[in-house]
Amino acid sequence: LQARDRGLYRDITDCGAGGFSSAVGEMGKETGARVYLDRVPLKYEGLDPWEIWLSEAQERLVLAVPPDRLDELLAVFSDENVEATVLGEFTDTGKLEVFYGDDLVGELEMAFMHDGVPRITKQAVWTRPNRVDPRFEEPPDLTDALLDVLSMPNVASKEWVIRQYDHEVQGGLAIKPLQGATDDGPGDACVVQPILGDKSGVIIANGMNPKYGDLDPYWMAALAIDEALRNVVATGGWRERTALLDNFSWGSPDKPDRLGGLVRAAKACYDFSTAFGTPFISGKDSLYNEYRDTRTGDQVAIPGTLLISAICVVEDIEKTMTMDVKRPGDLVYVVGRTYRELGGSHYYARHGEIGATVPHVRPNEATKSMDAVFVGINGGVLSAAHDCSEGGIAVAAAEMAFAGGYGMNLEIRNGQLGNMRLDEYLFSESASRFIVTLKPEYEMKFVGVMAYLGVTGFEKLGVVTDSRRFTILDGRGQARIDATIDDLKESWQKTFRW
Repeated sequence: LQARDRGLYRDITDCGAGGFSSAVGEMGKETGARVYLDRVPLKYEGLDPWEIWLSEAQERLVLAVPPDRLDELLAVFSDENVEATVLGEFTDTGKLEVFYGDDLVGELEMAFMHDGVPRITKQAVWTRPNRVDPRFEEPPDLTDALLDVLSMPNVASKEWVIRQYDHEVQGGLAIKPLQGATDDGPGDACVVQPILGDKSGVIIANGMNPKYGDLDPYWMAALAIDEALRNVVATGGWRERTALLDNFSWGSPDKPDRLGGLVRAAKACYDFSTAFGTPFISGKDSLYNEYRDTRTGDQVAIPGTLLISAICVVEDIEKTMTMDVKRPGDLVYVVGRTYRELGGSHYYARHGEIGATVPHVRPNEATKSMDAVFVGINGGVLSAAHDCSEGGIAVAAAEMAFAGGYGMNLEIRNGQLGNMRLDEYLFSESASRFIVTLKPEYEMKFVGVMAYLGVTGFEKLGVVTDSRRFTILDGRGQARIDATIDDLKESWQKTFRW
């Protein structure tokens, strides 16, 4: 940052896939470049030139530095105890020349490297799975269902992983991944403070659920984008200041069925990034993830998976928010419509089913809900906000309760259900929804914000209590879920107890 602010370099890129080969090759496209591999600092001795050239060792950057600013730039890096080495120079030859000592070990015309490879045409085929939504009786008591879903691997606490890494980021993490009264609740996002003492920050969030890909990769990608943005918004970020990154993990694109799913996912990335006004600024892919079944000889691909990351700049980290409930007496609302679309849901998975009706993202509804929650947080109306995704309303509300250390008393009136049963309403994983809490005296302001921004899909669910019980009543006043927040938290933590 110091070097950038002082204008000590003209261009910069990271060493990602392909290491120096892609970093230098891309930067020198219009000119040429000469690289001396024997100058590269090595973590291990004895590497061959091609290994140095292609190594994807992390946390390395390549900079284009004017010669007259080199000494000044090296001094900045030295002051920060960061290793910096002159690898070579950009040239006017139009060639990429790679040396190891006095030996020329690689030489390519830049024009050939960037434009000389013929375009490949491949066949992509996607066939909609022939599935139906399951039919089973609605359980009279849904407490066990909630406990089970909380303990499912995709929902359960990932504390055992989080605690293994430095998530403090040199003391610059204003909001950490684990949140709440005892710092062990499931946060929606993290907030990084790049410059200590400055109020500006960066929200970093993610969205991913490969279960939807078994039904339709298009909606899997759309829902991952929607979830990542919800996580940003629930933390206090603005959708229009958010950018996205993709990370595809897929099977062989040489096979038409694998490529068909990949094409559908990529199309959704375009459709919904433009619909939300959130550009993709980077990404990566890992393809050809397949193995051969030694029993049958069949080639088996991993489930097509897409991770969406979202990054949002905020001007004041003091206006960001955590997901845990803050005080008894606060009202609990759901923002966003719930639909009868449980395909790929964890509730269906609990019954050994996957279903057919995958949740859809409706951009018009989604943007209104996201913008309303953003305004509510930044206007000081909301006390807590939590993205409602895996496990639906029941799981999101439970997580907020046990993270904050307070109970909840919720009641779902018959008029809220529409064509759904109560279990479907509570565990549907419809997109673009939030659970929020607010002081009773702010209720009229909250309703006013919803009305002003055109949000019609919001409903009061209940209230935060000073007990340690979490209850959800049906329209007849009967308790359909009744558990202590300690039991809920235990189910959520036991799966991967570290």
